[in-house]
Amino acid sequence: MVIVGLTGSIGMGKSTAAAMLRRLGVAVHDSDAVVHRLTRPGGAAVAAIAREFPGTVTGQTLDRRALGALVFGDRAALRRLEAILHPLVRRAESRFLREAARRRRPVVALDIPLLFETGGGGRVDAVIVVSAPGMVQTARVMARPGMTSEKLAGILARQLSDREKRRRADFVVPTGAGRRLTLQRLRRIVGSLRLMRGHHWPRRGYTAR
Repeated sequence: MVIVGLTGSIGMGKSTAAAMLRRLGVAVHDSDAVVHRLTRPGGAAVAAIAREFPGTVTGQTLDRRALGALVFGDRAALRRLEAILHPLVRRAESRFLREAARRRRPVVALDIPLLFETGGGGRVDAVIVVSAPGMVQTARVMARPGMTSEKLAGILARQLSDREKRRRADFVVPTGAGRRLTLQRLRRIVGSLRLMRGHHWPRRGYTAR
């Protein structure tokens, strides 16, 4: 089974690319969606977050805005939050891969926004980076509710540059010239991936939980 990492900076069209990969028959594990499930009311991470960040949880409901205010710009606080979330995300990822292997999926994708920043490149067979011109990226992100220039700058400061991500990628997918071009590029990439041999599953790095 070939495991491909899907990544890209904020506003580069990763969610669109993930949906297209599913359309092309590739199972996709969405780490952001897992985090959302972990932090919804009663989620598996809520109690630990409440202990680590007092005042951010009422009952079993996380105040995402309050938590965001605590960790935004505070690297130490962000690392404490990641220490809670990352192991749980990895367990969900492991379950996804086991199920995909059981179903004999030839190619699967791990949608991980900070793939390079968290060292995730070492557990995939290839990396797809989605990319768009800076002006397109900025326009997309600033159109999001509640987004400000300060927030965008803070987010970009925690990410590798688009240029560096493209340099490290095995495949680069343009997303700024229309969906048709993006889909065509992904279709060719999936064809290439199906001819590859995977080397990262099974491996010790994945838990059996």
